[in-house]
Amino acid sequence: MERTAVNPWTWSVELGFNQGEVVSGQTRTLYCSGQTSTGGDGRPRHDGDMAAQLALSLDNLEAVLGKAGMSLANLVRLNVYTTDVDQLFPQYGVLAARLGAAGVAPATTMLGVTRLAIPGQLVELEGTAVA
Repeated sequence: MERTAVNPWTWSVELGFNQGEVVSGQTRTLYCSGQTSTGGDGRPRHDGDMAAQLALSLDNLEAVLGKAGMSLANLVRLNVYTTDVDQLFPQYGVLAARLGAAGVAPATTMLGVTRLAIPGQLVELEGTAVA
């Protein structure tokens, strides 16, 4: 698989994401359902704690990727849904650092939403990965 970043501007790279990515030679694509801060039993964790919810949501996304034989390094698209954009921004460095450590800057969209499916959840991560 070959990835080519598409960035007509450089500001997004400084924030940890590319405006687009061209992927060629791919053999497998994984579309991940939105991952929230739930435990292995499906019960929500960290009610009201944005930092902890973001970290566990990312852990859960990594678990799905891992089960498919992939990692964050395979992530080419990331959608971030949150009920409070202003509360998420100060915590966003955690996400950017883990993506940076994996050597990726997937095309990313952040959306503020009224609520998520599970009451008390503040953030949900949905990804697409290729290998």
